[in-house]
Amino acid sequence: MGHFLTTVVVVVVVAALLPILVLAAAKQHRDDKTTRLRFGGGGQFKILQVADMHYANGKTTACLDVLPAQMATCSDLNTTAFIQRMIQAEKPNFIVFTGDNIYGFDATDGAKSLDAAFAPAISSNIPWAAVLGNHDQESDLTREGVMKHIVGYKSTLSQLNPSDQDVIDGFGNYNLEVGGVQGTGFENKSVLNLYFLDSGDYSTVPSIRGYGWIKLSQQYWFRQTSAKLKKAYMKKPQAQKTPAPGLVYFHIPLPEFARFDSSNFTGVRQEGISSASVNSGFFTTMVEAGDVKAAFTGHDHLNDFCGKLTGINLCYAGGFGYHAYGKAGWDRRARVVEATLEKTETGGWGAVKSIKTWKRLDDQHLSTIDSQVLWTKSSAGARRKKHIGGP
Repeated sequence: MGHFLTTVVVVVVVAALLPILVLAAAKQHRDDKTTRLRFGGGGQFKILQVADMHYANGKTTACLDVLPAQMATCSDLNTTAFIQRMIQAEKPNFIVFTGDNIYGFDATDGAKSLDAAFAPAISSNIPWAAVLGNHDQESDLTREGVMKHIVGYKSTLSQLNPSDQDVIDGFGNYNLEVGGVQGTGFENKSVLNLYFLDSGDYSTVPSIRGYGWIKLSQQYWFRQTSAKLKKAYMKKPQAQKTPAPGLVYFHIPLPEFARFDSSNFTGVRQEGISSASVNSGFFTTMVEAGDVKAAFTGHDHLNDFCGKLTGINLCYAGGFGYHAYGKAGWDRRARVVEATLEKTETGGWGAVKSIKTWKRLDDQHLSTIDSQVLWTKSSAGARRKKHIGGP
């Protein structure tokens, strides 16, 4: 434990310097917003999900629900150190921040808090993207202002909203395509599609209390985007018979997350499902689209489970940030998702064969827990065959 604490202290000290260098470093990076994500020559694409950092004012920000045995001293810098440890351990191809990136009520300067929160991702040179939660706008920036500040980082692939839709609710609705391996028949196709949506903050309808939800305008955009991507994927060259798999990221869980219990999920459920009090139908929209294999959220910090419903995995990441509420003695955590391509008959790389996930704990060993397969191409084909040929 002593060696672990020494390591953390060193990392935290280095982390304290990062926000000072962030903006300067970002200016040196080329504008990656036109850069397409792509599978590498090893046939894998790994995504690190960071949920609920709740960043505030750095080293002066107190931690919540942390035992002295876990951390001798603790602040926002421990959140920074955790991200750095995860990046070093997993070496992801892409990082996704799923909302409540800062805790606005305690952030004196929203822009500076955002700079510090995203500093590890910016300095890593790894492509990253973010969506908003329900607390990001509670400082001195509006919700639109927060997303515009995020999009302003030259190192991010985040977008304010789709350019081809004039009217859409929220800020931070966009999609990213992950291309196949260069030099193969799939290099100009998106073999994995990533969708990002703003699930809102709180209800703006006087008669409805509670959290926000994904609106009809966003679902219209999602359906149109999914259809366009499917059409491109299923036509020549390398025409495919089924859509490329899609992954969806947003902050507030859907009401359908409450459909699980300990018998049909992997992970833990230690608090209620804090979804909107109305069901806007987005889960049905994803099912009807036919390409979504999993949706990933944050918001409920003490839940970290994955459960499958109507062919779609609904997954929490678990609380990440040290200024966010947690459970004393229960380690902060992050979720990793890895997609793997299939080998072609000629020895090259083809479409996505499988998608798996696991979580890492911010303990001495960055322990890996709850590894599971979310989707495989073969099992999807088997289900279609059974449906067509039998009961």
